[in-house]
Amino acid sequence: MPDPTLLVHRNADVLAEAVCARLLTRLVDLQAAGRTPHWVLTGGTIADKVYRALARSDAKHAVDWSRVEFWWGDERFVPSDDDDRNELQARRAFLDGIAVEASLVHPMPAQDSADADPDEAAETYAAELAAAAAPEDHDVLPLFDVLMLGVGPDGHVASLFPERPALYDDRVVVAVRGAPKPPPTRLSLTMRALQHAREVWFVVSGEDKAGAVRMALSGGGVVQVPAAGPRGRVRTLWLLDKAAASQLPAGLSRIASP
Repeated sequence: MPDPTLLVHRNADVLAEAVCARLLTRLVDLQAAGRTPHWVLTGGTIADKVYRALARSDAKHAVDWSRVEFWWGDERFVPSDDDDRNELQARRAFLDGIAVEASLVHPMPAQDSADADPDEAAETYAAELAAAAAPEDHDVLPLFDVLMLGVGPDGHVASLFPERPALYDDRVVVAVRGAPKPPPTRLSLTMRALQHAREVWFVVSGEDKAGAVRMALSGGGVVQVPAAGPRGRVRTLWLLDKAAASQLPAGLSRIASP
């Protein structure tokens, strides 16, 4: 797999606009090639900024949103109307305002769904992924085209936290109990699934993430720094603002935006 590419932007707002433009271009290119893109969404403050930038952008009309498959990298196992849900964040910021094909939007089960047990909910989502996999994907889940991830101050990605059992799980989706930040019960793609993508995009802002970014890009172990694990088959991008990039070693190659 190729080495990661780092792009550093002036601040979180500029970062969000840049990710928005990059994403729209990528989706248009994939559709022009006759593909239905598989996009994995994430949650968090910077993701919300990206989704709101998409909602504002006139260029969003260049994408046929009825031909995009939407997945989530993780979800808080709370009721469907709980503000903590990553799905609800994305719907409010962006998805509810575009013409999506409902059958192509794949939220993880909520606590008040038919799968009230988190382990059963994880199995249900794994089955949904398997149903969308094609023979050329060579696994029981689609080969994602763009998989977006945030990074926590402790180096976690999705809901895979340092030195927790989920990091060792070889399934595709796992229930996470006792997460070190609330809510404690979650669903998450495993490291195996996070590595099954053509492109992995880490979108990270804020000085509180700088230490985790440095460790992930400086040879940190995956068990101690889960963000060190996901790599895209074709490309891995670290899309950062200056605050998140503030502790990177001087010799680490990066591209700075204006």
